[in-house]
Amino acid sequence: MIRHTAILLSVLALALPAAVHSATAQVPRVNCDDNGTLCTERSEPLNYEGNYTGHDEPSVLFYSNKPGSGNSNRYLLRLPKDSPIHPNQSGTGGTWNFQLHPAFWFGMAMCDDQSAPNPGGSSVGAQVSCTPDSDANIFDGAALTAADYIGKHPGTGFMEMQFYPPGWVAWPPGISCDATHWCAALNIDSVSENYNTGKLNNASCLNATGVEYVNFAFITSTGVPLGPPDPLNQTLATFTPDLNKMLLMNPGDLLAVELQDTPAGFTVIIRDLTSGGSGFMTASIANGFGVPKFDPNAVSCTDLPYAFHPMYATSSEHTRVPWAAHSYNVAFADEIGHFEYCAAVDANGNCTSPGPPDATLDSDDNGCFPALASTLIPITGCIATENDFDGVPYQLVWPGTNADVRRDSQYHSQPVRFTSPTFNHGQNYDRVAFETDLPRIEVASTSPNNNCNRKTGAGCVNPPVGANFYPIFSTAGEDDSCYWQLGGPFIRSTTNSFGGTSALEYGPLLSLVYPGGTSGSISRYNDFRQVLSYNPCRRDD
Repeated sequence: MIRHTAILLSVLALALPAAVHSATAQVPRVNCDDNGTLCTERSEPLNYEGNYTGHDEPSVLFYSNKPGSGNSNRYLLRLPKDSPIHPNQSGTGGTWNFQLHPAFWFGMAMCDDQSAPNPGGSSVGAQVSCTPDSDANIFDGAALTAADYIGKHPGTGFMEMQFYPPGWVAWPPGISCDATHWCAALNIDSVSENYNTGKLNNASCLNATGVEYVNFAFITSTGVPLGPPDPLNQTLATFTPDLNKMLLMNPGDLLAVELQDTPAGFTVIIRDLTSGGSGFMTASIANGFGVPKFDPNAVSCTDLPYAFHPMYATSSEHTRVPWAAHSYNVAFADEIGHFEYCAAVDANGNCTSPGPPDATLDSDDNGCFPALASTLIPITGCIATENDFDGVPYQLVWPGTNADVRRDSQYHSQPVRFTSPTFNHGQNYDRVAFETDLPRIEVASTSPNNNCNRKTGAGCVNPPVGANFYPIFSTAGEDDSCYWQLGGPFIRSTTNSFGGTSALEYGPLLSLVYPGGTSGSISRYNDFRQVLSYNPCRRDD
């Protein structure tokens, strides 16, 4: 036990790998500057220090022009069970969820008056503050002089209702709450930068929170955070699971997940329909949510208590987060590309001996944990972003990648299954889209096999060079219901695999407009996206 604790404390002090970083043990925070796995993917691949940040996030988006579709969701979610065969260090065993994704999540855009692209709303004449639950916040025009110029967009945050798999290294700085249970947390990401002037927040705030800051709270049975969610006030308790207070969920459980606005703030309610347990969290001032005041000229950082509310009334191609790589508001995303085998790890969390399939060490072999740090499955591995696309999530190890259904179910975990969301007490979304941000992470400076020019689209490919497989969404019929699932085309009960390959499913390159400073907007190819004119997986509540 002493050795296990010493390993965790030594890794906790690292800057690179973990979801949570701590310069000292008393002042941890989600470290987006160092590519933390919890962070929303921003429009540019480099942080303000010039370091690479990137996350691979295949997603399915939900669209409706009816009011309420942008701020009120209800999903049914089946948490996946892991393979009955345990993973082993040689890579010949089963594949578990912690190897495929450190998190998956449901998303929604939020108001944050102190966040990009136009914190405070004064630089280009936009409204001073965000109006919650309103499409009056839509500004996505390209022309600097246009009334809907994207630089006039009110300050925006992005909510990710994240779920974390069991069985490997414990929080913090790992990705599992315990050996056998799933857990969940409410994350809201924001950016301390004015995209019209290029100004960042003052040095005091940047030193405390970084440019991208995150409000974080585990879902608890009482709705009370374990520690302060506000990035300026977070403590080790914020990120340390308390198994007596949190909502813990078993693999295979069926959940009802409700995302909705309330007068106090945006609220998440999770009801475990299998176990009877429940938990919730409200992004309210009473619960300690807050933001750093955007004041570039200040010599100290001012903390503002803040209640988050959804930004939009609807969900469409126009309800974007103007600083994010993805184009969405209401969406499901899986965060993949964060696990690679390693044979040995040094005291700084760097891999010193490669694991399968690599014969030599790669530049992304960091953020590593030894087998002794695991809560259950004793394998050594790394969770830094997979720049060369040769890690576990890019192999034929997803559910549905083996046409032999029996063998597939032996060696591969079950898929995440979730319904299309409904809103306003049972209304369906009219249409959906598939989107992946591969162009955003296929930058030549960090991805050795890829050479994507995000200005022109040249060299941006799907699947990425180096990957043996890229997961796709499909629909399944089960118990008279329709579910979405992620994996290969051979998942049992699949009804539609939308072409059966990532190239066919995610569609063509997508050019998005972003505020580009005083000279006007810029365009970037950050995604592949295919929009369907219908919803193939409607549901009846």
